[in-house]
Amino acid sequence: MSSDSKYRYIDREKSWLAFNARVLQEAADETVPLLDRLRFLGIFSNNLDEFFRVRFAAIRRLSLSGESGEKQLGGISAQQLLKDITEIVIKQQAESLKILETIEKQLREKDIIIVNETEVDAEQGQFIKDFFIQKISPELVTIILNDLAEFPLLKDTSGYLAVKLVMKSNEKPSVLGLVKPKKEIRYALIEIPKNTNRVVELPNKDWKQYIMLLDDVIRYNLSSIFNIFDYESISAHMIKITRDAQLDIDSDMSKSMLQKIATSVKDRRIGEPVRFVYDKKMDKDTLNFFLDRMHIDKTDSIIPGGRYHNRRDYMNFPNLGRFDLLYQQKPPLMVKGLSLEGSILSKIAQKDYLVSAPYQTFSYLIKFLREAALDPKVTTIKITLYRLASNSQIISSLINAAKNGKRVIVQIELQARFDEASNISYAEQMQQEGIELIFGIKGLKVHSKICVIERVENDKIKRYGFISTGNFNESTAKIYTDVTLFTCHQQILKDIHKIFEFFDVNYRLHRYKHLIVSPHYTRSKMYKLIDREILNAQAGKNAYMNLKMNSLSDFDMIDKLYDASNAGVKIKLQVRGICSLIPGVKGMSENIEAISIVDNFLEHSRIFIFCNDDNPDVFISSADFMTRNLDGRVEVTCPIYDEDIKQHLIDNFNVGWKGNVKARYHSEKLDNKYRVRNENEPIFRAQIETYNFYKNSIENHND
Repeated sequence: MSSDSKYRYIDREKSWLAFNARVLQEAADETVPLLDRLRFLGIFSNNLDEFFRVRFAAIRRLSLSGESGEKQLGGISAQQLLKDITEIVIKQQAESLKILETIEKQLREKDIIIVNETEVDAEQGQFIKDFFIQKISPELVTIILNDLAEFPLLKDTSGYLAVKLVMKSNEKPSVLGLVKPKKEIRYALIEIPKNTNRVVELPNKDWKQYIMLLDDVIRYNLSSIFNIFDYESISAHMIKITRDAQLDIDSDMSKSMLQKIATSVKDRRIGEPVRFVYDKKMDKDTLNFFLDRMHIDKTDSIIPGGRYHNRRDYMNFPNLGRFDLLYQQKPPLMVKGLSLEGSILSKIAQKDYLVSAPYQTFSYLIKFLREAALDPKVTTIKITLYRLASNSQIISSLINAAKNGKRVIVQIELQARFDEASNISYAEQMQQEGIELIFGIKGLKVHSKICVIERVENDKIKRYGFISTGNFNESTAKIYTDVTLFTCHQQILKDIHKIFEFFDVNYRLHRYKHLIVSPHYTRSKMYKLIDREILNAQAGKNAYMNLKMNSLSDFDMIDKLYDASNAGVKIKLQVRGICSLIPGVKGMSENIEAISIVDNFLEHSRIFIFCNDDNPDVFISSADFMTRNLDGRVEVTCPIYDEDIKQHLIDNFNVGWKGNVKARYHSEKLDNKYRVRNENEPIFRAQIETYNFYKNSIENHND
């Protein structure tokens, strides 16, 4: 890249859209199994929904405030950024439709046929009618719109069919037949039910599997739904709206935090619309009717789409028994030297252990809490919770501990975006069982992933605990790559204890001897670590940083990395999502390489490795290099002292770095170019090789 690069930073929104384009690349990749390609389309759609609800909505608010926003947005105005985002998304949507058409064609070649309401025979039609009458019709919400004084509130999590009925006319044409009577048009809305699987399996026929989307089941039965109307034509096109998901927290001191968040979540349903997606084949008069009645204006993103929206439902596309069209699932592995049968606390008392999900089983975390719940010597359990599984074994373990007389203290983040309702429900459940709850700190989300227990041994308190890069969620642990350190290091655990004291009395600032804790210390400590590499490079010593994270967007941190590059520090970045840093620019970042790996698992772990004159310092963290993680959240970065685990994490990074199949380069062009494999270089798929790395470590141990 030339030294005359126009900017020092890539806009974070555009970089995020480039990440979602990498997800779309997986959907287009012919080497990915067909049903998994459909699921990647679902992930792409779900990601885009959240992006508009959060980031686009925030930029829109900035635009409406009258400020240009250029300082906050790195040199681009909010108004221009909204336009740019809309243009990029329209192109991505068009690309996703082409990919979907290709996948459907290839599924047909595999005897899986997705049909619409015009492509079924009489036998299938009868099944669809019966299915509609028995399963769909009783819960269908249908609204006639013309005479309503107020347009109904559309939910941003639902899809709708916008129905146009052209009524038959009783008037006769003029004598000369020149003036035709104007026909009455009625409009209606049908909400597509969410309690029924969007994908409907029709009876197999001639050894072929037939699939119909719920939208088309409804379309097939339009005549039944509107049989009281005398119409001559009827059409139904899908629309969907996305609303601003910002929570406005009530300042009423008489209400509990639970009450405030619950009220805010309910109010979110009436948030301002920020995106309107419609079937581009919809009649113009129908489109204008809905835009006008819904007060959609030019500050909103209006996206022409295909026949079907809410393609996030493809994330749960049924496997249809066709495991030949899915990634082969490999069983999670055990950790060398750590059993699920004996006492896990006795093992941790002897040495630290690292668990790498999903390659290794998440069951160790459950085992730890289950054992603590039953152990008569354990007196206290303290844990932070951010996102939880829908049927959480973590919660049941904590309740079990409380029932056994343990003091259980849980910091649960009620403002975990889109998990608020779930966390409120869990909080109420835990309160009923006598668990002490901490609802966080005003102005700070608690994003750290920590747990500490206190156990009486020889009349003294001894602590055990774990620190993780990811949520304590057994569902996401099957698809998110994260690392968790189990430790009995008393000084580290004393620091965790201090963090819980900070939750309780947050005006008192603690000093931590080992952990690096946001919002007070992470930025300054990272600067010191980078400065040390700079000084070593200037002294002619070996100097490098290998950093793995989800996102890198803090401008000051990027400037610090540029300074290190200019000093000669070699920097390797594995950044899965947003990367506002521009690598490889002469005179600015020529010593920085940056890649993103998008594959079957979601890369989620944060691992920081600093050369330290060839005596590496290694850390795991809950924090990305984003302003919110450095300055606006409670995050924990933990040093690794065990030499085996330290080497293990260095190897983990290096295996990922060698990837030459699913690795793309970050660049100013945001073009997601794949890392080029040399002619004689063997295929090296990082996630598969990471699994093999852990598998070999067990086999070598057994030998």
